Amino acid sequence: MVMRIIIALLVAAAGAWTAITYPMIGDVLYRTTMATEAFVYGFDKKRKRLGELDVVYFEAENTDKPVILMLHGYSADKTVWLRFARHFTDEFRVVIPDMAGHGETEFNSAWDFSVEAQSKRLVDLLDAMNIDAVHIIGNSMGGFISADFALRFTERTRTVALVDPAGVASPVPSEMEKMLAAGRNPFLVNNREQFSEFFSMTMAKPPWLPGVVLDAMAQDYQQRKPQLDKIYEDLQRSASLEDRLSQLNKPTLLLWGREDKLIHVSSVDIWRANVPQIEVTIWDGIGHMPMLEIAGESAERYRQFLVEQTP
Repeated sequence: MVMRIIIALLVAAAGAWTAITYPMIGDVLYRTTMATEAFVYGFDKKRKRLGELDVVYFEAENTDKPVILMLHGYSADKTVWLRFARHFTDEFRVVIPDMAGHGETEFNSAWDFSVEAQSKRLVDLLDAMNIDAVHIIGNSMGGFISADFALRFTERTRTVALVDPAGVASPVPSEMEKMLAAGRNPFLVNNREQFSEFFSMTMAKPPWLPGVVLDAMAQDYQQRKPQLDKIYEDLQRSASLEDRLSQLNKPTLLLWGREDKLIHVSSVDIWRANVPQIEVTIWDGIGHMPMLEIAGESAERYRQFLVEQTP
């Protein structure tokens, strides 16, 4: 409701703009709406300098509370977690970074964007924030990084939650994998039509967005194509998790949308068979991003998991 009211007001205010500024309208609408939602939900936008990298992140700062670290997927940014994360701001210190090369955090083509490199950057961020250990949750690429982080930095990890994560093979190829096998990465778009096709693959029940915002997002993806291509190449160099899953010795929650078109739900079988302490929830009619498609329901499932792990 908050988002619809804000967008309606902004659309009215933007009505006088000319067609020349049209792409900018959608960008302004989206950024203003997300900033307002973040404020309403109790998040501050902050920055931390980590050597040559300036990391931008949302934080609900309860310094005396346990920390939840939320990681977005490839090509996404910190805003995808807001409606999910708002359910935890009373009881946790919630940190949602833009990963290197995404959102408002910098990109440099000379940097390494592999999962291993991103995991190490997270440790640097936690050190800079004086955080010892976290409950870590990630979607897609963020799930891959979350599992890798838990395996590499066990002492910094309390629990692990994975939302349609990458990192293991899919016994049944997804629509995206079929496209990749045919030589096309759906994340790398050249026009509005390709963006529409890609966007329809990301969620089975996407939140409502006006056309002007989707047009702006399409333009943004086109402009970021070289950047996303470089990040994808580095991700492809990352070591698969399959040989290491049995070493994932932290309480683990796996959440999946059965209609995921990017990573097929058959991947669940591999996680379930190899991770010692794993709980699994699969939602019918939901796609790749349950934390956006069913924010309240997925947040409640995650809360239940966290309560179970509380001594």
